[in-house]
Amino acid sequence: MTATTTGALPVAAARPAPAAVPLAVLGWGVVSSSGIGADAFAEAIVAGRSGLADVGDMFPEPLPDERACAMPGFNVKDHLKGKGTRHLDRATKLALVGTDLALADARPAIEDDPGMVGIVLGTTAGSVKTTSDYSRDTFVQDKPYLVDPIMFPSATINGSAGRCAIWHKLGGVNATIAGGQLSGLQVLRYGRMVLGRGHADALLAGAVEEFSPQMAWAARHLYGDGPERVPVGEAAVVFAVRDARRTREAGIRPDAEVLGMAFGTYAPPGEAPDPGLGLAECIGRALRQAEVEPGELWAVSTGERGVARLDQVERRGVQTALGGRAVRSLRVKSLVGECHSASGGLQLAALLAHHRHDPALDGRASLVTSVSADGAVGAAVVRGWSRPHSPQNGAEA
Repeated sequence: MTATTTGALPVAAARPAPAAVPLAVLGWGVVSSSGIGADAFAEAIVAGRSGLADVGDMFPEPLPDERACAMPGFNVKDHLKGKGTRHLDRATKLALVGTDLALADARPAIEDDPGMVGIVLGTTAGSVKTTSDYSRDTFVQDKPYLVDPIMFPSATINGSAGRCAIWHKLGGVNATIAGGQLSGLQVLRYGRMVLGRGHADALLAGAVEEFSPQMAWAARHLYGDGPERVPVGEAAVVFAVRDARRTREAGIRPDAEVLGMAFGTYAPPGEAPDPGLGLAECIGRALRQAEVEPGELWAVSTGERGVARLDQVERRGVQTALGGRAVRSLRVKSLVGECHSASGGLQLAALLAHHRHDPALDGRASLVTSVSADGAVGAAVVRGWSRPHSPQNGAEA
């Protein structure tokens, strides 16, 4: 079916927004170069501390840059007890720690019985390094193709989500969202649907991206090597979420409520239909779902990455939707790097970092926006609250 257009946008984009189903964030965990654990991450973000590190010795393969927002000294055994982590890929190790931190941060708001707790993880393409190494071995190893079978589970796109569910004995929904740059927001939309239909009592919803030579070179080819481009990064960010109405009925004040979300797919920057106008339309739909006026927003957490053609789309979309109002802009990628599928989650975590120990922001609404190189855009409206020091034992990376 061919969509008719009005101006630059498809008519389909103007359909009435469905009724909002708020999603409560009960706790969260972050594994990033700027901090491991919500409190350590929040401290670094509020202080504006970068996670840029020397990564020249991380891999035997050459890298396009020897500085990245990665964690050369990360060791999963420093954060998790028990056996079974030796042969896991890096993305799964990051995800395991992130989910463990989110569960710890959410207790006791999430029940001890994990039977109806599910997990939804966002990704770009799983562990790109493992997939690449595994594929290469099928060509270069001696017959009968001595490929290491232990690598195969990690070469599947849903390997990390499956491992996390097994590790934490989660019996609910298990899903992987391959949404690239928008994954961090799309997992929340998927989670809202799952919870709204009663398929789970609570969810761990997040995204993970590992640093590797393959991802570093891919970013160089995709975004160029301009001096303004943020370095490549890696992270796992996971939110423990539940239906907001049930949370209110239980008398629990969450860290945040995701009040409205909207997504669209337009053309790449510079082509029609304009993704900037598309983002503005998505922001408008998300605000209407949330029943929030543009003037109520205290901040916008953007996915700007120092790539002019993409950043201009995002800025134009925000400015158009907000009518030129001055709103505080948070650019978390300048501190944590380009973390691809984990970016949207880190943008939300940056907002919650400011809320975490600042009661002055209690009940204030904010916005998260995302733009991909192929023209996909998304927005989410969030309301946050402060909380006492969390039970996490996270430390700076």
